Amino acid sequence: MFGCSNPDIDAEELRTGDTVNPSSKSAPNSLWTRLANSPCKPARFLWAATETAVLSDLRRGTCLDGDLEGLRGRTALIAAADSLAAALALIELDGVARRLVLCPPDLPLEHLPYILSSVPVDAIVSDRTELGARSFAGERFVRCGPCMAPALCDRTPSHQTEWILLTSGTTGPPKFVVHTLSTLAGGIDLDDSLAGGFIWSTFYDIRRYGGLQVFLRAILTGGSLVLSSAHELASDFLTRAGQLGVTHISGTPSHWRKALMSPAIHQIAPQYVRLSGEVADQGTLDNLRSVYPQANIAHAFASTEAGLAFDVRDGRAGFPASFIGRIGADVEMKIIDDSLRVRSSRTALRYIGSPPKQLADSEGFVDTGDIVERRGDRYYFAGRRDGVINVGGLKVHPEEVESVINRHPRVRMSLVRTRKSPITGALVVADIVLKTPADSDKPGLEQEILQFCRETLPRHKVPAAISFRNDLPVSATGKLVRSRA
Repeated sequence: MFGCSNPDIDAEELRTGDTVNPSSKSAPNSLWTRLANSPCKPARFLWAATETAVLSDLRRGTCLDGDLEGLRGRTALIAAADSLAAALALIELDGVARRLVLCPPDLPLEHLPYILSSVPVDAIVSDRTELGARSFAGERFVRCGPCMAPALCDRTPSHQTEWILLTSGTTGPPKFVVHTLSTLAGGIDLDDSLAGGFIWSTFYDIRRYGGLQVFLRAILTGGSLVLSSAHELASDFLTRAGQLGVTHISGTPSHWRKALMSPAIHQIAPQYVRLSGEVADQGTLDNLRSVYPQANIAHAFASTEAGLAFDVRDGRAGFPASFIGRIGADVEMKIIDDSLRVRSSRTALRYIGSPPKQLADSEGFVDTGDIVERRGDRYYFAGRRDGVINVGGLKVHPEEVESVINRHPRVRMSLVRTRKSPITGALVVADIVLKTPADSDKPGLEQEILQFCRETLPRHKVPAAISFRNDLPVSATGKLVRSRA
């Protein structure tokens, strides 16, 4: 008997971490509840690079090698290398576990002791045999995998599970941000009756906020999902996505700029394309529009702490000034010292760590650290507050300069960085990837791009030098690797 089929379960929210009587009408909503009560015609799938899961099989099986009931009310660290194994574990454990700590697959193992001391866990759920062989602090090891074994599992939800996301960890100790299914899914239209036939996909890993949003959208609205893999070439991923008929797909602007460099970009014919995680410049939006004229192209603003704030679907960079100062809206935004601040039911609950760090101010607004400037009836993202280049006492946001460079018709993508100067302290320089690499040999192209910048930017923001590159480094989060990261 599957408790998630209990007709008495509704969506009434509980206080974070509360335990309830599974037979009570106050039982929390969960991923499994949504999945078990959703129609499965046509069949819903999770497609990974080498394995496929039919979601209806979860009614009769489990991806966990062990007693699911033994994890009830416990804290589990999801540390699977395989994205499909992680996805199935999240579905099974939400509503059962008290806490789920989502560990990105690229997280260095040396950070695990720090994580386990900051967020004590009862079990490590993983497909990585080396974790089972290592001794940390006596945590139980539960093997998970993409293949489901027959089992009769009681998935009656008994907890409003806390989802703990890591916001960093590639260059230093990670930060821990606490969400619930309610805060994570706050921007998803759960009543979208048209979404059931959609096939979603994303360049993101689903253990990160951007990928998790797509994963939840597919699960909660009755769609299927094509999972990406960190070890898969972009061309192979796009080809596989096209073969599986992906209709909705998301990624960072850097993901899309790299995809636009591949002939495989034409392997998919999506209805909906979404950009998030970085500044969406006009050049990238225009390039995607030319490749997918039939698609609805949107760019969204979201962060792990602030949640999903808004998306823009008019094909223009930036966002309407009318978004700011709307009192009583689902998402309220204001600007203080040029920094965008967000308050909504989608924001994270708190940080975990010592010393304790404040996530929101006294009014509930989260300072995103993203600097915006108003031009006419629209706000544009200038860059991150912590990424400013100081040129002789004048501020330069690299993203602002990149947005201009990327509008040049021969440029595919760019990275603006600093170089030390004995006179001004710093100089602005740019690394550029061209749409046609052979163009780098054409006389005068460097000066042409610099003149293009001079026509738009103040003098101190114009790059002092340009270097043409074959590629630019992109992090595991899908963002350009910057010196401040």
